[in-house]
Amino acid sequence: MGCAGSSRSKGDETVKKIRKPKPWKHSEPITRAQLVQMRDEFWDTAPHYGGRKEIWDALRAAAEADVSLAQAFVDSAGIIVQVPDLTICYDERGAKYELPKYVLSEPTNLIGEN
Repeated sequence: MGCAGSSRSKGDETVKKIRKPKPWKHSEPITRAQLVQMRDEFWDTAPHYGGRKEIWDALRAAAEADVSLAQAFVDSAGIIVQVPDLTICYDERGAKYELPKYVLSEPTNLIGEN
């Protein structure tokens, strides 16, 4: 059994600690409602582009959770994290899963709705 803070398992060089994405800016300012719509559209269509539905479901749960819980979702689903911010991942069969930044974090130019 490894240390709880360990980022790699013995003999497994593919395990990476998840981190929050770096701040990013959308091409134009968007509202929270527009961001939610973009996210919903992505998650509704993503499984149709390949990969397994259960992996997409785990990635969505991870994207919507805090970092420590996201790590647990990824680890339990056997997801191989290529980029620590979850933008590129693989399943155990080698299928690639690419997540856009807008499903992982909010842009710096998000418009507040009052």
